[in-house]
Amino acid sequence: MHTASPAAVSTTTVRDENRGMLLGLLGVAMFSLTIPFTRMAVAELDPVFVALGRALGAALLAAGWLAWRRAPLPPRSALVPLALVAAGCIVGFPLLTSIALRSVPASHGALLVGVLPLVTALYAALRGYERPSRGFWGMALLGSGLVAAFALVEGGGSLHLADLLIFGAVLAAAVGYAEGGRLSRSLGGPETICWALLLAAPAVLAALAWYGVPALGTVGACSWLAFAYVTAFSMFIGFFFWYRGLALGGVARVGQVQLLQPFLSLLGASLLLGEALTPANVAFALAVAAVVFGGRRMAVRQQ
Repeated sequence: MHTASPAAVSTTTVRDENRGMLLGLLGVAMFSLTIPFTRMAVAELDPVFVALGRALGAALLAAGWLAWRRAPLPPRSALVPLALVAAGCIVGFPLLTSIALRSVPASHGALLVGVLPLVTALYAALRGYERPSRGFWGMALLGSGLVAAFALVEGGGSLHLADLLIFGAVLAAAVGYAEGGRLSRSLGGPETICWALLLAAPAVLAALAWYGVPALGTVGACSWLAFAYVTAFSMFIGFFFWYRGLALGGVARVGQVQLLQPFLSLLGASLLLGEALTPANVAFALAVAAVVFGGRRMAVRQQ
């Protein structure tokens, strides 16, 4: 039986884990408003335009940041991980959720995104990046089970057709999060998302030119404000905190903070869109918070 040598396994300090959890939480807080603001944006804007336009706008911000920092080009070994980040976080997740949220409420979409931490940890484990303990998997499954049960209860025991799009978006984001979190340890969190945005920009621009820009004259200020948020925060600034947190605390462990995202999104949907926030929402939020705290105390080895 093969046993990893001490040099093959890296450990993180308690201080790094705490910083990683805090930075991850800040990133999740920004990401939590993505679903409500996307729902607000696609109420008047074409969903494909929202997905492609926000990626292109964020690429412009990334280019400015890289020029300001005079950042060197990424090494050739980083191109494949950057391509996976671009495909998952910059194209896949925004496009699939934008289309899905035309037909389902923001609260419903937010609840289904709750399985993202488990899918991210599973992908990281399958890729050999990390080795979570059985206790960690138990807490992750418990938390994801709570979120899935809540989604079924809120959906009347059934799923919508758009759920397949959202599950596809979750898979895409999980790949981008795990690959980006690992790459950011060597490349840096801001550099990872910025280079991924620039790598995706030519394809996004070509797709937008082929698709065409829809009529924008009747779009209200609220939709444009929502579009600005998902461009600047969901696609750009939030990743600065998120990838740094994943790099410090580990993909599997810090990724569990995202179990709180559906409930932060529910609060955002209530405040921004007037969607109902029930006592059951609060009860589930408290239960998931307890699971996140428990999962944080379980062992996770980084390869």
